[in-house]
Amino acid sequence: MVETTANVYQQRLMDISWFMRSLNEPIARQANREDKCTGHFWEGRFKSQALLDEGAILSCMAYVDLNPVRAGIAATPEKSDFTSIQLRIKSAIKGEQPKALLPFTGNEHQQKNKGIRFSLQDYLTLVDETGRIIRADKSGAISQKSERILARLHINEESWLKLTTEFECMFTGAVGTAEHLSEFTEHVGLQRTHGIVNAQACLNSA
Repeated sequence: MVETTANVYQQRLMDISWFMRSLNEPIARQANREDKCTGHFWEGRFKSQALLDEGAILSCMAYVDLNPVRAGIAATPEKSDFTSIQLRIKSAIKGEQPKALLPFTGNEHQQKNKGIRFSLQDYLTLVDETGRIIRADKSGAISQKSERILARLHINEESWLKLTTEFECMFTGAVGTAEHLSEFTEHVGLQRTHGIVNAQACLNSA
């Protein structure tokens, strides 16, 4: 799995680099013409990270999906415009999954070629409860049901809240359990396993 993930990661990184370069140039030219200035349009270079297991994938998804709630732009995940969580909620109301997004397959123990091996309903519950907690004007707590959901990911409540509020600061490269990070590091030929301390603390925490 790690070997395949590493190869896909390297290919995707090249694809994303090409896409971002193609996207950046015309936008920068137009913005510079309008503002009568020169220089880069984007504040900084995009960052690409390999997500090596379900815990890493779901933590990163929740972190991104909760951006508007953390920033105070939206009160709830379903009111967070331009997020995947809003699209998933709208589709879930109809008993569907959005075709544009990778589907939840509902069972983390099944081996399937394509899809997130996790329950969509459990993910929506986690994001909803997490959103209530991280809002400054709203108190909340992870329920026993969500604690059981997190236990399946081997993540405790404290670690989950840290991951969903500080994910981007905690990891600069690949993300996963300490075991997956070590395997990935060896496969891609790196000398040092970046992020292993945070992985041990948060992604192997329950």
